[in-house]
Amino acid sequence: MGEPVTSVRITRASKKRAASDQSLQPPVAKKRVALGDLTNLKNVVANPKSDLGGGPEKPKSRLKKNEKKTVEVEANSDDPQLYAPYASDIYEYLHSMEIENKRRPIPDYIEKMQKDVTTNMRGILVDWLVEVAEEYKLVSDTLYLTVSYIDRFLSLNVVNKQKLQLLGVSCMLIASKYEEISPPSIEDFCYMTDNTYSKAEVVKKESEILNSLKFEMGNPTVKTFLRRFTMAAQENSKSPNLELEFLGCYLAELSLLDYACIRFLPSMVAASVIFLSKFTIQPKIHPWNSTLQRCSGYRPSDLKDCVLAIHELQLSRKLGSLVAVRDKYKQHKFKCVATLISPSEIPLAYFEDVEV
Repeated sequence: MGEPVTSVRITRASKKRAASDQSLQPPVAKKRVALGDLTNLKNVVANPKSDLGGGPEKPKSRLKKNEKKTVEVEANSDDPQLYAPYASDIYEYLHSMEIENKRRPIPDYIEKMQKDVTTNMRGILVDWLVEVAEEYKLVSDTLYLTVSYIDRFLSLNVVNKQKLQLLGVSCMLIASKYEEISPPSIEDFCYMTDNTYSKAEVVKKESEILNSLKFEMGNPTVKTFLRRFTMAAQENSKSPNLELEFLGCYLAELSLLDYACIRFLPSMVAASVIFLSKFTIQPKIHPWNSTLQRCSGYRPSDLKDCVLAIHELQLSRKLGSLVAVRDKYKQHKFKCVATLISPSEIPLAYFEDVEV
């Protein structure tokens, strides 16, 4: 199927989940949800059309070719994607992949392609899928790939609103097979929709998705880049900063809810998440530095629009009624990072470029 070797891997998170599955703890009761007519729900999402450009948001000014693009912050990692001798080539390749049209959704596909699906419905679907992923203890890569498949499929195919949940579970089934050691069964996904859809319907939709996307299932996501940028942000730390890591994961998952964030490249969202996480924890210190600039390839001025968009989500000025991500990261195992209060305004001086 032409998948990149670097994308086919078993994540450490998957190993840990597989190990935990062997415990004798009683199974958690599964939640069954039939989304039904999404327009009946009270979540209201502003139409982001006015904020969208004609195509995916690309870096306004990437670093020059002769500038150093990597930093030796990965040397002690046992993940080959974060190991310094390989990281530069791997992430250059991932950057080239993320801008390929075949791996990118159309940034305004709801206005151009869909007749029945709205931004509100998409947000509700993604919010529910966050709960499903949490219920089945799926690795985060599965969730990000699921949303990517949904947006890419909706960019190419008109979908009836009654079949939107079917699209969501079918995309998550494919993503689970791609990322998980022991993916949930088709019957599990049918059960999660309160058996609104049959096994045959899920299998048929799975086939439609795979053929529509031409079996190109291994595209890089926000999570792909967030791992490396998080490590670069902690280059001077003697021990891992779990608060920073969890806050970055929280903000990144919030961005999945927002249809307007589709216009930004995954690497830009990941860099913006680190910028905003550092600002939230230490608002009086400039959140960007030369190490992050070299590692990500983005200057603060490149990130301004994306950072401000995610900041709106963090402050619940937008999509505040979608609570699955917020509730997830209010848990103690994630250090309650969803309860952290960010200043309402980000100083414009922080978006001035850093000298490398």
